[in-house]
Amino acid sequence: MFKIKNKIFAWSLYDFASQPFSTIIVTFIYSAFFTTYIVEDVDKGTLLWTRVISISAIVAAILSPILGAIADRNSSRKLMLIVTTYIAIIFIGLLYFPEKGDVMLSLIFFAIANVAFELSTVFYNSFLPDLSNNKNSGKISGNAWGIGFVGGLISLFICLSMFDVNQSSEIPKINILVAIWFLIFSAPAFIFLKEKKKSVTKKLSTLNQLKSTFTSIKEYKIIFKFFIARLFYNDALITIFSLGGIYAVGTVGFELREVFILGIFLNISAAIGSFIFGYVEDKTGSKRAILITLYLLIFSTLIAFFAPYTSSPKTTFWISAILLGLMVGPNQSSSRSLLSKIIPVNKKNEFYGFFALTGKATSFVGPLLFGIISANFSQQIALWIVILLFCIGTIIFKNICFDKG
Repeated sequence: MFKIKNKIFAWSLYDFASQPFSTIIVTFIYSAFFTTYIVEDVDKGTLLWTRVISISAIVAAILSPILGAIADRNSSRKLMLIVTTYIAIIFIGLLYFPEKGDVMLSLIFFAIANVAFELSTVFYNSFLPDLSNNKNSGKISGNAWGIGFVGGLISLFICLSMFDVNQSSEIPKINILVAIWFLIFSAPAFIFLKEKKKSVTKKLSTLNQLKSTFTSIKEYKIIFKFFIARLFYNDALITIFSLGGIYAVGTVGFELREVFILGIFLNISAAIGSFIFGYVEDKTGSKRAILITLYLLIFSTLIAFFAPYTSSPKTTFWISAILLGLMVGPNQSSSRSLLSKIIPVNKKNEFYGFFALTGKATSFVGPLLFGIISANFSQQIALWIVILLFCIGTIIFKNICFDKG
């Protein structure tokens, strides 16, 4: 029988498989390639990129709880995980084909890949309660995030060794690498994760089940407040992920190769932070761990804002990025772990669907406002949107009294 530790490792490898999409395509390389090469206008490209992030976030937000309810009703979360993953892989690979001027084709392929990727995380995250308990969920979740950032790091090294990243013609090939990477390293999760079949005495329709879950969430006031807090601070993180590479190129003056190197060090710091905070969280509690990350995320974003005013903007931005990297993984990992401790056992997929919903419901706001403010003022001024979202989320989260975690 496949031991639980091995199942945990197979589950964690999915983070390893999927992280290059977030690191290389969404945050650092393809986003900058899109604005500077496919569109050839950084301001216009930034606005278009923020819009496609916003649209795909809205679609994912709508579909997440619906598909979560279907998965709970039919015990089909593993099937859902496989299907959404393969859709993401196909459209990541298709990003190889758009050339200079193929703006709409590039946006469509990316949007579908991003929606499928976000949906896959719903079903992936919902396996965490099956593999952990209140005493070790922080460590398991943190280690998985850490392994994920190691995946992002290795993939960046491979890209630097295989491709001349300062040559625009080489960037599309990287999408093929990311797709193949995702395909290979997601396989262990598909093979070894098992879904418990549950007997349902009363089968509700998906719509009624979804309506029931909405009602349930209102009854679970602590979970509801947590979802609202995360709605704000996760929106700030999404904005950073979507526009970090664009800000580095457009405001701080990084070249694509420098963005690659920055991505490598950011993944190193993110992996270190995730591994360490997994143990810290189990010792101090999820709430304290999340608050520490939020305070330092606000501080690191302020450093990024002031970087262009300093005598060495790139060095200052490096400091900001490393500190941000140390906190990004632990913030997401501890949030996922905290939910596993307070979630109703019989509604895992639905509540993780709503976890994704609150992560995406307003996630179009940050990127959209960033794009609008950038077009009318500057990327630097637009960064205050991120700081504001972090602050609101922190205030709400700090005032939640958790019975657990």
